[in-house]
Amino acid sequence: MPTSDRVVCTIEAGVAEVRLNRGDKHNGLDPAMFEAIVAAGETLRGDHSVRVVILCGDGPSFCAGLDFKAFISGGEAVREQLLAWKDGQIGNLAQRLAWVWTTVPVPVIAAVHGTCVGGGLQLALAADLRVIHPDSKLAVREIEYGMIPDMSISKTLSRLVRLDVAKELTFTGRDFSGQEAAQLGIATRLSQDPLATAREIAAQIATRSPEAVRAAKQLWDRAPALEDEAALRLETQLQLPLLGSRNQLEAVQARFMKREPKFVDPA
Repeated sequence: MPTSDRVVCTIEAGVAEVRLNRGDKHNGLDPAMFEAIVAAGETLRGDHSVRVVILCGDGPSFCAGLDFKAFISGGEAVREQLLAWKDGQIGNLAQRLAWVWTTVPVPVIAAVHGTCVGGGLQLALAADLRVIHPDSKLAVREIEYGMIPDMSISKTLSRLVRLDVAKELTFTGRDFSGQEAAQLGIATRLSQDPLATAREIAAQIATRSPEAVRAAKQLWDRAPALEDEAALRLETQLQLPLLGSRNQLEAVQARFMKREPKFVDPA
């Protein structure tokens, strides 16, 4: 597993937990953190034993965004490291920190507590689900520093809220709570203990047919952007390989026999 001093990864019973590991810095994003988070996503993307991923943060916050001191001290080299596009990749390193989680074929759950602003919010937005503490502090912070948010938010936040809401949060850079995040549609669920709730959701997902869960993620990631006929065709295309498959038959048998299913991991 891609465990480092910046990110700690564990896998248990099909659930991968990716913990940002700079709690003393509110998990501020320095260059090493960018590299470690992307490496974790790229590794888990190809791990067929993983059925669901949880993103969480050590210490008092999920992620307080960029560690500006680290970037100022790094100078032009750090700017090039983060913002340069490389052939064959979608996005630069800064964008891939968040975007890589949209490419993981299994559900990704962000467990958000404390501060979650700027790059931290954009990381959480890339997850499929967000479990957020009601008192968490969130913000699209970049405008306060004379910048725009540029870590894939144009594709992630726009899936969750109306365009005018995304603009207002971006133009003002204002703080909003987890409670408001739920009202806006950013929080999937509120919880006094986001990580415990995320683990409960993950454990339930991990008991479902892994191929069906992966297909369901593809369906909701792709279908909303398609025309009606194409969306309906996609449903059929994703369904046909499931029907009669080993895990689909196991799901049916377990359901009728009222026992826990025993699924095999995808090849």
